[in-house]
Amino acid sequence: METVWYCLVSLMLAAYVLLDGFDLGAGIIHLWVARNDAERRQVLASIGPVWDGNEVWLLAAGGTLYFAFPALYASGFSGFYLPLMIVLWLLILRGISIEFRGQVPGPVWAPAWDFLFCVSSALLAVFFGAALGNVVRGVPLDANGYFFEPLWTNFRLGPNSGILDWYTILTGLTAFFALGMHGALWVAMKTTEAVNERALWLARRFWWGVGALTVLITLVTFWVQPQVLNNLREHPWGLVFPALAIAGFLGTRRFLTRHDDRRAFLLSCAYLAGMLTSVVFGIYPYVLPASTNPEYSLTIYNAKAGEYGLRIGLFWWLIGMALVAGYFTYVYRHFAGKVKPGAGYEEH
Repeated sequence: METVWYCLVSLMLAAYVLLDGFDLGAGIIHLWVARNDAERRQVLASIGPVWDGNEVWLLAAGGTLYFAFPALYASGFSGFYLPLMIVLWLLILRGISIEFRGQVPGPVWAPAWDFLFCVSSALLAVFFGAALGNVVRGVPLDANGYFFEPLWTNFRLGPNSGILDWYTILTGLTAFFALGMHGALWVAMKTTEAVNERALWLARRFWWGVGALTVLITLVTFWVQPQVLNNLREHPWGLVFPALAIAGFLGTRRFLTRHDDRRAFLLSCAYLAGMLTSVVFGIYPYVLPASTNPEYSLTIYNAKAGEYGLRIGLFWWLIGMALVAGYFTYVYRHFAGKVKPGAGYEEH
């Protein structure tokens, strides 16, 4: 049952990255693809009906994590307290910038909201990527399963490393480029005319950065976290996950050259899903490895909740996810068209 919940939590986090990831990416590229107020409203309208709903996946994943692996939740939220507060403020500032742009307009305020939207989105992408890097690299857990990390120390790997070191910064940059490409493809799929053309141009440039960083971060991860290679050796079927990432990455380029916005975006989703599932498979059964002593690591076995609760919770989780799936299907189908230059949706 613990493996089932490990997969379910991973699925919810992947859903958050795929959905809110294009929101963050749209924010990253916002100031580059939109040159005037009308174009910026067009970009915001492309995510307007869905961005707040997408963020619900992060809350739902946190709630599920608390239910299924309470020891991990307690350890992670105490040890990552400072970056979590930074992420919380960035999420608040990003939401304010989106909502207040239409409520508090003006020659001074509108550029300020646009800048805040771009910067907060970019920093969130980097922090989320760095958080994933911390989970892969491991944290200085003690015998009681708790830890504390400063934001940075000497930027080197080791038991005294901070949240930011050269490896986690590298994972943060990879997330920045991956979500930037993902967001550019979403904006291209949802817009027309000049914004569409600039978004495609930017997606092609981001693609090269994603390729270089993916190769680099993969090779470095094999050295930083030996568990990844061990799992691949013991379970070769797990190669299906990196294969999905490679197929998605190459397919994105193929459809970019064909100007097929929709398929390019879907292949970008496949790339992100492949990368995330590769990480999940690679560190299994760890949920939070220890950089101090492997025996202190949190696994799906010593971090899980009671067996009875996990079985009963699965029933209610399935009902809840069915309702969520229905809601998201309705919303995305209802706002399925292109955003017109006047920031409205085309009839479909």
